[in-house]
Amino acid sequence: MAIQATLRLNMTGLCEDPAEEAGRYRAAIEMAVYAEAQGFQTVNLEEHHCASNGWLPAPLILAAMIIARTERIRVNVGALLVTLYDPIRLAEDIAILDLVSGGRFSFVAGLGYRPQEYHATGKSWTDRGRLMDECLETLLAAWTGETFEYRGRPVRVTPRPLTRPHPFFMVGGMSPVAARRAARFGLPFHPPMERPDLEKIYTDELARLGKQGFFVSPGSGNTMLVVDADPETAWQELAPFFLRELREYSSWKQEGVPRPGEEAVHTLEDLRRQERFTILTAEEARQRYASGTRLSAVVHPLAGGIPLERAWADLKRFSEALL
Repeated sequence: MAIQATLRLNMTGLCEDPAEEAGRYRAAIEMAVYAEAQGFQTVNLEEHHCASNGWLPAPLILAAMIIARTERIRVNVGALLVTLYDPIRLAEDIAILDLVSGGRFSFVAGLGYRPQEYHATGKSWTDRGRLMDECLETLLAAWTGETFEYRGRPVRVTPRPLTRPHPFFMVGGMSPVAARRAARFGLPFHPPMERPDLEKIYTDELARLGKQGFFVSPGSGNTMLVVDADPETAWQELAPFFLRELREYSSWKQEGVPRPGEEAVHTLEDLRRQERFTILTAEEARQRYASGTRLSAVVHPLAGGIPLERAWADLKRFSEALL
């Protein structure tokens, strides 16, 4: 079986004791090291701010720490809320990550959907589209290594990143505006859920503009996998942590902004029906992937504050069963 395995780390499940929280962050880095040794292809980080459950607010810092401890595994931030950053500083930070990682860092450029995050970082929610355009323009110009005009004055950003023409990234989003923006910049477009309508808008706009690009869909059956000898007991033990994460996420719902997994979840039955998480025995997991129709799997061992001992056991059981 050739499975594309991803380790998801979003650090949800805030601990009241900072010392305990520090241990969880250190464990996350060690899990990334372990995942690389087991054959995982990617570590995926996320970004949110002012979340009551501690959702990772500083993905570039955690990415740098993981990159420093690993040699082969890719480190992706999906999504990086680029509109909340100074564009020049962001270009510099990502250039350094690209250099140190040897081209292993990537991201999905997102503008987010929570006005609170804009308020907290001193950015204008109503100007988010303009901020996204400016950020993408600045990143692409900065990474050429040439002097360019930035807010009316000449600027040159150094050092240049290793990856040419620039570090790999995609544009995220769930709207026709986002699809057309990605096409306009000639960048890959990656919505977080299946959207054939947006794919058509994107490809039509590429053709109209004479640009090159590609569309990436997460596909159906996108789920976090847990391997356990007793799935029913595991559901009872893990459901409170899964619910803790998903309740926070669903509370951010914005009218007119569809997102995957945003429907409210209150019970174990809701959780199982939503199918964001799947729990299988080792044999069931092997059978699931044996046909070759499923090529990827996501492991989310620290979801919602799962205790470290259990998180390590889940990660190791997955690795032993499928890698």
